[in-house]
Amino acid sequence: METLFKKHQILISQVSMDIVRETINTISWEKQLVGIRGSRGVGKTTLMRQYIKKNYGIKPGEALYCVLDSLYFSNHSLLQLAETFHLMGGKHLFLDEVHKYPTWSQEIKEIIDLYPDMKITFSGSSLLQILNADADLSRRVLSYDMAGLSFREFLHFYKGIQFPVKSLDDILSNAYNICMEINKLCRPQQLFEQYLRAGYYPFYDGNEEEYYSRIENVINFIIEQEMTQFCGVEFYNTRKIKALLVFLAENVPYEVNIAKLSTYLELNKQTVLSYLANMERAELLHLLYSDNKSVTRLQKPDKIYLHNPNMFYALGQRNEIGTIRECFAVNQLSVKHTVEYGKTQGDFRIDGHITVEVGGQDKTFDQIADIPDSYILADMMEHPVGKKLPLWIVGLTY
Repeated sequence: METLFKKHQILISQVSMDIVRETINTISWEKQLVGIRGSRGVGKTTLMRQYIKKNYGIKPGEALYCVLDSLYFSNHSLLQLAETFHLMGGKHLFLDEVHKYPTWSQEIKEIIDLYPDMKITFSGSSLLQILNADADLSRRVLSYDMAGLSFREFLHFYKGIQFPVKSLDDILSNAYNICMEINKLCRPQQLFEQYLRAGYYPFYDGNEEEYYSRIENVINFIIEQEMTQFCGVEFYNTRKIKALLVFLAENVPYEVNIAKLSTYLELNKQTVLSYLANMERAELLHLLYSDNKSVTRLQKPDKIYLHNPNMFYALGQRNEIGTIRECFAVNQLSVKHTVEYGKTQGDFRIDGHITVEVGGQDKTFDQIADIPDSYILADMMEHPVGKKLPLWIVGLTY
């Protein structure tokens, strides 16, 4: 236990409080059981440590932070830890990367039954099935999904420019005033181009080569470790999943031909569909359907995008600006909204009724002229022209 206390103090003291994501204020940390899911690299660990430092200080006492792949758990159980911590007056356990501890769900359930005055906050992979875990935690856990940085957060993180979150309704109805406000603070288009290259993950240090190498490491970890653990993927097939990702990077936005993918990977169609679905859950891809309400298990998606624009650069593929624009729009809007493939009416349909066309500054309304609630999101613009809005503005929604 003393070892865990020492690690807690070292790790919490090291975390910087210079910039704290506003997500910290949206999580109900005081609930008995809170789960935070997200892809590797989006900042779950940093957020937990910042919360502890801000609210409990550096020294362990009422709070204790543990990473569940620690050697301590090779001969101690989580239940034993909770019992000892509770006897010492502990009140709040923070458990990082619970997916690395095989019986996490059963033991957490037992802990909150035995010690109802103890709070537990845990983090895990985006693939972690919190609500379908071995123990029935669904009625007790308050679950949050954490995304990478929005364009708005990128401005705060890397440029010191603070701007409030804007709802999509506010953006669509008040775009001119919003653009005027942000243009007083910066030149958004220039910074937007930087974001597309290196802005989604909160670990960019100014060296693009190292940044892309870290993204590649994240991708490899998700495929080799998490997909084999959570998705039943045989390790010998992880190379095929990587090949699939590279193929999609070269061809996205991909109008899906499952037969072609199946032949390319030498896998049957159902396996390919299963891999695609799991790659979306792992936040490697976005799968778009023309009607989300009618989507059935293992249904062929209508279009596929990489999860975020930075992945294009990290994978070193040809970078078509049109594809990257669309990828950005899907990535930012899907955090709080449903995004469907527009098929014959615009590029995307948002929340079932807003039609969006994405393009360059010369994009016209020809394709969506007669569609109500339709808008153009255009690159290389700093101010709106009617219902033609700067593309970067949807990066202010979270």
